[in-house]
Amino acid sequence: MTTTVKKSGISGLRAMAKKRRLGTTIFMLLLALLAFGSFAPAFAPLHSFSSSHSDLATLNSVGNERKFEIADDMFWKDGKPFQIIGGDVHYFRVLPEYWEDRLLRAKALGLNTIQTYVAWNLHEPREGQLVFEGIADIFSFLNLCQKLDLLVMLRVGPYICAEWDFGGFPAWLLAIEPAVRLRSSDRAFIDLVERWWGILLPKIVSYAYKNGGPIMMVQIENEFGSYGDDKAYLHHLARIARKHLGDDVILYTTDGGSRENLNKGTIPGDAVFSAVDFTTGDDPWPNFKLQKEFNAPGKSPPLSTEFYTGWLTHWGEFVANTDATVTATYLERILSRNGSAVLYMAHGGTNFGFYSGANTGADESDYKPDLTSYDYDAPIKESGDIDNPKYQALRRVIAKYTAAPLASVPPNNEKKAYGLIKLQKTKSLFNIIDTKYFDGVTESEDPLAMESLGQMFGFMFYVSDYKAKANGNLLFIPKVHDRGQVFISCPSDNNEEIPKYVGTIARWSNTPIRLPHTPCSSGSKIYILVENMGRINYGQYIFDKKGILSPVYLDGEPLHKWKMLPIPFHNLNEDQQINSVISDAYTNLGSSVRKNLKNRIIYHPEPAFYAGHLTVDEVKDTFLSFRGWSKGVAFINGYNIGRFWPSFGPQCNLYVPAPFLHKGKNLLVILELEVPNAELFVTSVDHPDFTCGSTNSKVHQI
Repeated sequence: MTTTVKKSGISGLRAMAKKRRLGTTIFMLLLALLAFGSFAPAFAPLHSFSSSHSDLATLNSVGNERKFEIADDMFWKDGKPFQIIGGDVHYFRVLPEYWEDRLLRAKALGLNTIQTYVAWNLHEPREGQLVFEGIADIFSFLNLCQKLDLLVMLRVGPYICAEWDFGGFPAWLLAIEPAVRLRSSDRAFIDLVERWWGILLPKIVSYAYKNGGPIMMVQIENEFGSYGDDKAYLHHLARIARKHLGDDVILYTTDGGSRENLNKGTIPGDAVFSAVDFTTGDDPWPNFKLQKEFNAPGKSPPLSTEFYTGWLTHWGEFVANTDATVTATYLERILSRNGSAVLYMAHGGTNFGFYSGANTGADESDYKPDLTSYDYDAPIKESGDIDNPKYQALRRVIAKYTAAPLASVPPNNEKKAYGLIKLQKTKSLFNIIDTKYFDGVTESEDPLAMESLGQMFGFMFYVSDYKAKANGNLLFIPKVHDRGQVFISCPSDNNEEIPKYVGTIARWSNTPIRLPHTPCSSGSKIYILVENMGRINYGQYIFDKKGILSPVYLDGEPLHKWKMLPIPFHNLNEDQQINSVISDAYTNLGSSVRKNLKNRIIYHPEPAFYAGHLTVDEVKDTFLSFRGWSKGVAFINGYNIGRFWPSFGPQCNLYVPAPFLHKGKNLLVILELEVPNAELFVTSVDHPDFTCGSTNSKVHQI
């Protein structure tokens, strides 16, 4: 039975809670008196009389037992009504040194709850290799939430979406044969999830609210109703979660606010709470009314688990921007009627390394990779800045529905422009692979996927021999994931020759390429450098292997006998020492290289390494501007700070947090895939910039 709250806002909830506590206290006194009299045996045990969870919560609070629960279509924390005013902050998109800083800014915004995903691929990058240190140290993040009196809604997946590579699944799942059916009740997949959760969930159970920790709700799956219709799968997840977490943690699902999505993505009954998300700008209350149909009576507090403060941006698009006043207005429409909301995002952060995901349009060739920046136009910007209209507008609204005064707003972190960084070309990527790595190649009749060779991120070289025709050859590759640069050479004639670039075949435009005639004394060689630009994280094409995934056709006939060479780079959750390519890339940095390259002119695109030093007198956050460069990956002091692609835009600058830097000389190494800045410099600036490429200075208003 739903209780009607006559007083508006949180004051009405407090009045109701006070009334509940008074009635329960009187009843407890009567029960205690009767226990000493002859009528005591006529009364049922204590657990039988308490049909209302909120009454039971009040009893528990008397005994100082921590409890977070749902009753009377409200959240209750230790017997008192609780309105969730939360926000997403993903620990894996922020350096650990800045976790507390970002959480303090979220708290000053007025948030009482932090929601975060758990990225399986971050914690198990290779099968059986577990990582819970550094940026993957989720337990330290939870401890900070506890320290700052922030509750936690933990989204444990196994699928998370999140504009994160492969929706959080580890890429090695793609190498399993026969292929597992992701996000399904396929026994092979369920066994893998059960093994992973058997590692993860026992580690987090001590952080549950009842056990003194911050976690009061745990989400299973993510928007499953938008993907499939497999109730057995959802029941499997609920069973595994309950096995490890017990019955005191609220399990929840999140689905888009449509009947179809909720029909497919929820579990009937009261074992798993069903929450919704919907477009900011939609009237929230019809969505909450629909949500109520998919929860047990009295078990449907209105909750938007993804109240969008901004939106994502793909390469080649206008940078997303949403209006601060509109966003704040629609948040108030939820909070003013005792609804709860979680800001997605409160703070977006950065897709460091190779972890940015991708989306698709009409088919899997309509490929849309995400930026390195995950600023999201959130109130707390990528670098932590909060001096902006959206933060201020949301904070004004939230302050109306928070009993205690909000924490003071901290200043923006200082950023510094260190100026021009002169770079030198140190080595061609072809020099490195020819001299050191070609002895360990894999040979196959036809091209193999990257995952089959253990290459989960980055790049792969595919090399074969062919016979050049006088009028050239026509190359066609039906399926390249995601972008292949094609080079040809006559290696037997001149071992020093750098292969010649002839064109690019991309997933979204895989048109044939004409290979020009090469007058080689013996056979010609073709090199195809394939880049993994991020696995699809949403939709039906999520099973997204990388590399050349089809035969390669030359003049209409399959080309066989391939050699494949993975190019080893690393992410932030991996040991930097394993990355021998980067160490090789700057071994020649010095005067001899300057002399050798003084008069060299690059006439065509060539994948090559460029290195230089950023001199730091005072360690602060900064941004590196790649204007004038084409496309590639950047490393500062060995840390992979992500992909750049200013020629396509809109992102011009990569964020460099201060913890990546130190006083004195800091080594910058970049792999430029095409043509470098003509003057070979990168600039350290003190601000972000999303005006590169064909988007110019336009901003996309959503």
